Amino acid sequence: FLYKGCDKMTKEYESNYEKVTEDWRNRFLAMDQEDLIERFQLEHDADWLYLRYLGQSLKISRRSGEILFADREELPGFNTAMTAYNMFYYAKEHPVAAGELVPFRQVKRVYPFERAYQKQILEPFTRTFSGHVKELQEACEKLGGTRLPQGDAGYRIPVYPYFDVAVLFWDKDEEFEAQGNMLFDANITDFVHEEDVVCIAADVVQYLTQAAGLEEVKIYVG
Repeated sequence: FLYKGCDKMTKEYESNYEKVTEDWRNRFLAMDQEDLIERFQLEHDADWLYLRYLGQSLKISRRSGEILFADREELPGFNTAMTAYNMFYYAKEHPVAAGELVPFRQVKRVYPFERAYQKQILEPFTRTFSGHVKELQEACEKLGGTRLPQGDAGYRIPVYPYFDVAVLFWDKDEEFEAQGNMLFDANITDFVHEEDVVCIAADVVQYLTQAAGLEEVKIYVG
């Protein structure tokens, strides 16, 4: 995992990401698109498949396999693209959300990534929104979140139309430092590969900082 930065290592990561993205575009083109449309109930036309992700409108070219934002001239980041490709590739035949949201450590098969998740995602998330509860609340609502009773800012946010994530945040006070957490659908790894759970968490932080009007936090996962 690499947090922010524009140094040589970041550029090397981005170069590797381009190669991986190209490979997955080709994998997508080999998939049965009619089957994907039926399984995931995708809106579509002759040129594009359409998908909603963390408040973002995506479109996937049926000819090139490229993933774009549907409503703006901007390419989504690596985490967003990989999560979509991998869901199409790794999802069980008939995945069903549990509806129960659990901490990261209780998600099936993600235990090797817990230390990095805590260090590279939850800590930057907590630092960024410390003292910015109002901005976080507004950002969660922009991403389609619904209020939860926990925390100073607690929201349930749709990842895809098929399952949700929860963001929980307690701001600092005279006695305690700020604390942030995320919860995930207990069956999330029926939809995506376990590594993609970390990609989704990284995207949650990025899209929330964008929506909040704060400095954008990009977390490279790899």
